[in-house]
Amino acid sequence: MNRVDGKVALVTGAARGIGAETAKLLAKAGAKVAVTDIMDSGEQVAADIRADGGEAIFIRHDATSEEDWKRATRETFDTLGGFEILVNNAGIYMMMGLEEMTLDDWRRVSSINLDGVFLGTKYAVQAMKYAASKGVPCGASRAIINLSSVAGIIGMPLGTAYHMSKGGVRLFTKSAALECARLGYNIRVNSIHPGLIETDMGSEVMRRVTEKGLIGSANDAHAAFLAMHPIGRLGQAMDIAKGILFLASDDSSFMTGSELVVDGGFTAQ
Repeated sequence: MNRVDGKVALVTGAARGIGAETAKLLAKAGAKVAVTDIMDSGEQVAADIRADGGEAIFIRHDATSEEDWKRATRETFDTLGGFEILVNNAGIYMMMGLEEMTLDDWRRVSSINLDGVFLGTKYAVQAMKYAASKGVPCGASRAIINLSSVAGIIGMPLGTAYHMSKGGVRLFTKSAALECARLGYNIRVNSIHPGLIETDMGSEVMRRVTEKGLIGSANDAHAAFLAMHPIGRLGQAMDIAKGILFLASDDSSFMTGSELVVDGGFTAQ
């Protein structure tokens, strides 16, 4: 179950955190993986996959660049021999009040978190259609998984740009899913919505709330965020990677336009 044997996956923002764990888990489940990131440390993630017996390449890739997307999707197909899975993981977090935020701040969040998802989905659909036209087998369907957040479902203070972007990913995903379905592309598009995950970005969130004076200390911040997750712990990158693997595999073949919430009960309260 939850296997992606022989499929080819491209994972953005895969040099660390959720992206790195996802790339490694997809490889363990049988996929050939293109690890992409603006950080050259993504090469080590690809090397780790190869050392573990998998097949992976690293592509230096700015998710906000249309030319980079054209090159990355083409290189993935040409080098790995197919294109069945895209994980739009690259993103940034910004905690900033409305009054202090500049238009450039707003646009920076939007360019990475929204433009990157749009460009990735656009060029992945083209690559997947091309692969299908060449008779590359894909199992039940091809899959695009977009990283949203609980911040795409509920609001919190000092995060307007981030919430805007993640809410946009949520609805963009639904619209793209319907378009692919109505046009008969056999491409499923779903979003995944993590709670607070103990990654570099999660640590940044806790650091920023203390800097803003919302919570007294780092320990207080950890305790406060822990209390927001009724399951009794914060999330780990592997928790999200497992959800992504499910959405990438044929086990979720009847899911498109769906949102998979993996948040330890955060949004259930």
